[in-house]
Amino acid sequence: MTHAAKLLYTARTHTSGGRHDGISRSSDGRLDVKLSPPGGAGIGTNPEQLFAAGWSACFEGAMEIAARKRKIELPRKCAIDAEIDLVLDEGAYSLRARLNVSLPGLDREIARGIVDEAHQTCPYSKAVRGNIDVTVALI
Repeated sequence: MTHAAKLLYTARTHTSGGRHDGISRSSDGRLDVKLSPPGGAGIGTNPEQLFAAGWSACFEGAMEIAARKRKIELPRKCAIDAEIDLVLDEGAYSLRARLNVSLPGLDREIARGIVDEAHQTCPYSKAVRGNIDVTVALI
């Protein structure tokens, strides 16, 4: 980060118990979730679902910025279906991701430009770039 960078926000959570019957709470109390393993019988969510929700919300914000630059309003029914895979390969865990973006009513070429720009500017996309297999599809 450069000296000119401006800190906009810091999220703070406290997690105990991990993905096996754990809990995670934010310092401001707005997030308070139970955790359980993916596909298990637990009643909580899992880190992969939380990551999918966070990334897709952030990605939509990046699309809004890209659309605004083009003086275009995103369709009210735009949506992102995020899929995060937890993968075990040769004894090592990793993630794989798919973002399926719907921009109904927009010209496909314009929509593709918005999606591509969002993928370049979204902080989540930047964080995983080169680290996990990611597919971003315009559906």
